[in-house]
Amino acid sequence: MEVHNVTADAETFTCNAYLALGETPTLVDAGAMPGVVDAIEEYTDSLDRVVLTHQHGDHVAELDAVVEAFDPDVYAYAEHPRRTHALDDGDAVTIGEETFEAVFTPGHAADHLAFVSETTLFGGDVVVHDDGAFDYGSFGRTDRPGQSRERLIQSIQDLLDRMPEGVEHMYSGHGGVFHGDVRDVVETALERAERREPKYPDD
Repeated sequence: MEVHNVTADAETFTCNAYLALGETPTLVDAGAMPGVVDAIEEYTDSLDRVVLTHQHGDHVAELDAVVEAFDPDVYAYAEHPRRTHALDDGDAVTIGEETFEAVFTPGHAADHLAFVSETTLFGGDVVVHDDGAFDYGSFGRTDRPGQSRERLIQSIQDLLDRMPEGVEHMYSGHGGVFHGDVRDVVETALERAERREPKYPDD
């Protein structure tokens, strides 16, 4: 599956927004980069759907612009004025050319979903490869109101329990893309989260 980070050149704070091409062109998160529509149009002139991992501002700020430009369906766990399809834990959703299972993974965000197929993980912010705090296995911050480290730990374990053995592509909401043993990266993130130490001790 061909996947492009269409917010890679952002000069403002945003998540990674991933365009998955194939039979069902899909944007995973809309990001917060002005001009994301132009970046998408470098690869495709049609967008079937937007799938949201969660609705923090850095993931949805440009959703209105994307919907106005492409009129896609919008899949999300929580209510949103632009949502056309509700997603729940265990639901199947096509992203690009693969079928993914939605895994409810709160802790960083109350409405967080990760999406896993036989080969690929779109992890949102529940787990990332690198983010400035840790390399090779980090996790979403949980030090702000409404967040929970304990719930995040459970979410990462749930994700591991439902992740096929052959997953080798990891596209997370922040940091770099990873290709390799994704399970090992997620297990490393879980071990670090379970230490229950502050992720950003100087904040």
